[in-house]
Amino acid sequence: MQRIEHIYINGEFVIPQGREWFDLHNPSNEEVIGQVRLGDASDAQRAIAAAKAAFPAWSRSRREDRIAALQRMHRAVAAREDELLEAIVLEYGAPVVRGRWMATYPADVIAQAIEALQAFEFEEHAGMAKVILTPVGVTGLITPWNSNAGFICNKLATALAAGCTAVIKPSEMSALQTQVVLKALHEAELPPGVFNIVNGRGDVVGEEIARHPDVAKISFTGSSAIGQHLIKAGADTMKRVTLELGGKSPTVVLDDADFPAVIPLVLQAGFLNSGQACIAGTRILVPRSRLAEFETVAKEGVSRFQSGDPRAPDTDIGPMVSQKQWERVQRYIRIGQEEGARLLAGGEGRPEGRHAGWFVKPTIFTDADNRMRIAREEIFGPVLTIIPYEDDAEAISIANDTDYGLSALVLGKSPERCASIARQIDSGRVLINTLAHEPRAPFGGFKHSGLGREMGRWGMSEYLEPKTLITG
Repeated sequence: MQRIEHIYINGEFVIPQGREWFDLHNPSNEEVIGQVRLGDASDAQRAIAAAKAAFPAWSRSRREDRIAALQRMHRAVAAREDELLEAIVLEYGAPVVRGRWMATYPADVIAQAIEALQAFEFEEHAGMAKVILTPVGVTGLITPWNSNAGFICNKLATALAAGCTAVIKPSEMSALQTQVVLKALHEAELPPGVFNIVNGRGDVVGEEIARHPDVAKISFTGSSAIGQHLIKAGADTMKRVTLELGGKSPTVVLDDADFPAVIPLVLQAGFLNSGQACIAGTRILVPRSRLAEFETVAKEGVSRFQSGDPRAPDTDIGPMVSQKQWERVQRYIRIGQEEGARLLAGGEGRPEGRHAGWFVKPTIFTDADNRMRIAREEIFGPVLTIIPYEDDAEAISIANDTDYGLSALVLGKSPERCASIARQIDSGRVLINTLAHEPRAPFGGFKHSGLGREMGRWGMSEYLEPKTLITG
């Protein structure tokens, strides 16, 4: 059993003032595998003070010096890929194929931040004025449990590239991953106070960061409800915010699609990250005229998806991260049946042969409509809902009839038709006949899916304020 007692403030591992210990679980067998000591409000205050003290020098640092620091971070994080993979599989339960991607992603996003910084224009002219983009100040970076290490590195690398300093509140449920990343970041030898990490609860450490007057900006990834709270909590101090929140993403299957050819994309989009992904394509919009045909293909396709031991090479879906999350998913499966939707595959309970661990059967509902809760609320598990439509106009209407707008997928044979539909979907990102990710493009959502953007030059701009200089 691992005991993680230290937090990181001003370049040093320190014992927090907080005294609460939080149990860490292996979601595959429900056993306690470790404990992490949580910081409190006073620890957050110390971290904020350190970041504030480090800001003047870091904000004035040269581009070359920031690039060199990020390059050290990249090398240190990349060197711990295998250690990070073990933490991800053990603590989060990601299947090994997904886990390997999650273990390489933190170093990748640091490299992408370096690329963005190398090309970024911090000054430009507007008529007779010079416009200078200046670092916003101390940033509070709050990360989720479904990709904790990746979000720490993405948010931190972008903030540092822009010239900001940071206080990070990672998910307490992901403390093993945080510890691996923290050791790597310490080895990178950044100036003391430039980044600080405080393990702690959102309503304690996160709340202090959100309300503290010396924090200029919040970058948060998580639920829409918490995102709304952070806006309110930061309003008194006029905090800038970047929020990447929930989703109920549509997958629009057009009537000319080759169902056997596209069903792997449909199911991969829906079951991404064991369904614990804000971008998961959980609403599958299918032409009513071909609904029965699609159901047959989908039922056969989902039978090939395995939910089980994340270390097994043929596992596609790992366990839910916690008992609370498992119970949430089970509750929604019951709700779907009570609402009148028909189970095409899966259902309540653990997969056959599983008597422990927070495993969920890959589940698909059909005979559903977009007013049902399973079609409107984010479940965050491997539960998909098939919704029929009559024509393209109704497909677009259903796709947009949601509080969310983070991601979408359009599948069909005509590139022109697919692109036309994609342009009409209210979403921060629309994929057409692919699940590819472009890290140089902005990522973020419409409506309740968030505010602002991450990735590329758009992500870095979120950490900068324009200052206008006019000389007479």
